[in-house]
Amino acid sequence: MTSPLPTALLFRDDSYLTEAEAKVLAHTPEGGIVVSASVFYPTGGGQPGDSGTIAWAGGQMAIATAVKVEQGGVALVPAEPRSMPPVGARLTQRIDWDRRYRHMRVHTALHLLSVVIPLPVTGGQIGSDKGRLDFDMPEAPTEAEAWTEALNRLIDRDLAVTQTWITDEELFANPGLVKTMKVAPPMGQGRVRLIRIGEGADQIDLQPCGGTHVARLGEIGRVAIGRIEKKGRQNRRVTLELS
Repeated sequence: MTSPLPTALLFRDDSYLTEAEAKVLAHTPEGGIVVSASVFYPTGGGQPGDSGTIAWAGGQMAIATAVKVEQGGVALVPAEPRSMPPVGARLTQRIDWDRRYRHMRVHTALHLLSVVIPLPVTGGQIGSDKGRLDFDMPEAPTEAEAWTEALNRLIDRDLAVTQTWITDEELFANPGLVKTMKVAPPMGQGRVRLIRIGEGADQIDLQPCGGTHVARLGEIGRVAIGRIEKKGRQNRRVTLELS
């Protein structure tokens, strides 16, 4: 299955958009619904796909998640087998905003965690109540309480979280922007999206990211460092929890 056109990623320009219209472009062999524009974030980069609902003339259904498909398409995955909206149908998408917003808060908090722990990142995962980053950290940490305090001090600064774009070539010329060792930043479209925390002299982070984020750090709320687990010879998994 190939989608006729790439899906417009509406969530990328507006993480707070909860509802949007779209056209059904195709059905995948697995039962997904490829749409012309998606307010649903598709699973990727450690962030789960959004859930929600769609409605069209003659039907509606719950959506369990969204996934990426060929040629830049996004497919919405029904929560249970139902009659599909036909190709060409216009539909209205609505995401589960509470779940998405918690993902946004956790995701931005994990960017802060990579600031507080300035070590290479070997993996990560985002959830609704907590998230984790795996670090190249050979020695057992002793600063967990200090990390929690440092995170909340950054959140209290309520800095703006914005996006900017650079070319693939500019990213290649600035490899220090990439904090992840095993997960490549979203590239291949000629440009790369960067998430910036703070501006000018107050900038504290800038790194490639395709996920959704809050607009200001204060929206994250209180956080705390949870479990710290040894994963392999020199990797440690640090869990961050929303209060």
